[in-house]
Amino acid sequence: MAEPVDDRPGGERIAKWLARAGVASRRDAERLIDDRRIRLNNVPVTHPATFVSQGDLVQLDGRLIAAPERTRLWRFHKPDGLVTTHRDPEGRPTVFDHLPPGLPRVISVGRLDLTSEGLLLLTNDGALSRVLELPETGWIRRYRVRVWGHVDERALANLASGATVEGTRYGPVEAGVDSRRGENAWLAVALREGKNREVRRLMMHLGLRVTRLIRISYGPFQLGALPRGAVEEVTGKVLREQLPSAFRHTLSR
Repeated sequence: MAEPVDDRPGGERIAKWLARAGVASRRDAERLIDDRRIRLNNVPVTHPATFVSQGDLVQLDGRLIAAPERTRLWRFHKPDGLVTTHRDPEGRPTVFDHLPPGLPRVISVGRLDLTSEGLLLLTNDGALSRVLELPETGWIRRYRVRVWGHVDERALANLASGATVEGTRYGPVEAGVDSRRGENAWLAVALREGKNREVRRLMMHLGLRVTRLIRISYGPFQLGALPRGAVEEVTGKVLREQLPSAFRHTLSR
């Protein structure tokens, strides 16, 4: 039986290793370990504190897992009509079905729901995805939001103090009117948390119906002029400048 190892030179906790290899998020990797589906050097792994060192062989359900590549990040202009999941039980088209050939297995940094559009970051590093999704990382998500209904600018401004909607507490949100035409208005919305359907629920709370939602930036990364449905890799230089320091060492791998 493989015993947890507190420290091995050059070693890495196996759940983090699996996440960086693109197998699953760190949390899901720990579930794989609990289910005894992971083997290290042909020995079942029984503890998430087990470490992997260079040259070790890791298997999932008997299938050898390639060692993680260097950390990479892509910008994807998500069209509406795609769900951000690898497999949809309802059979709807997914983001990952519409990526160009040649990409390694990637996961998303956060999600955009079925009818939302715009910037979706993709990475081959599950641990990075988890960190960039955390509010503590401090990255702001910015959106252009088209709404229908009467816009109360004072109510929008009050979102800066946060809001509670149906028992869920949302953190501070910056929101303002960009333009109006009749009952339609375009809003600029910025937030840090990114809870499930947060923008839509806050707008509904204000009596507004969202008719279009476009994410235009996620932290320092911009949608810019990236064509709808296109994918573009972020350069290593930009990654070194923008990623949290804990991940910079993975860029030269």
